Amino acid sequence: MTADSEERLFRVAVLVSGEGTNLQAILDRLHGREGIEVARVGASRESARGLERARAAGIEAAAFEAAAYPDREARDRALADWLAGRGVDLVVLAGFMELLSPAFVARFRGRIVNVHPSLLPAFPGTRAIEQAIEYGVRVTGVTVHFVDEGVDTGPIVLQRPLELPYPADIAEVEERVHEIEHELLPQAVRMIARGAVSIDPTNPRRVLVAEDHPWTP
Repeated sequence: MTADSEERLFRVAVLVSGEGTNLQAILDRLHGREGIEVARVGASRESARGLERARAAGIEAAAFEAAAYPDREARDRALADWLAGRGVDLVVLAGFMELLSPAFVARFRGRIVNVHPSLLPAFPGTRAIEQAIEYGVRVTGVTVHFVDEGVDTGPIVLQRPLELPYPADIAEVEERVHEIEHELLPQAVRMIARGAVSIDPTNPRRVLVAEDHPWTP
């Protein structure tokens, strides 16, 4: 690969906290394809298995544990500098279970996406699947959205619904939600890499998708 061809790559960083199955879906579906490269993988803890998945794929990976820094802002500065050093185009939160500081979000404004296990704006934050079942909704789902300073409040890129049976088994619902996440998150990353997604300048709460973009994964 020449330096010129490398420059044309769309570089993605993935942040994880645990198992890293969404990272694996991105690696399997996108890494090294269609001009997309997973450039770096960061984790909120050293024990995250996502780091092993990244290193097995030959991707530079590192942990940024909050306890190793004076405060969250210092940790996020170090993380942001590490990502910027690789020229990252998009930061993907794939099971990253910590809030990012406003300064981090501002530095990568419009270039951070998150996957959330509900149809936002319903059931933001933690325990989204449990919240949906406890509330008794008949339909939940998965959302991929841009990240802003709020909790799961950024503009929505993609959503897919999932009907809930009752009585609902949480483990079974989680498995079905993960299956959707593994399809929807790579699809959203692909759309962004192709330049098919933009935030509506007349309504920053809304995402515009190019009319000629194929919606199938």
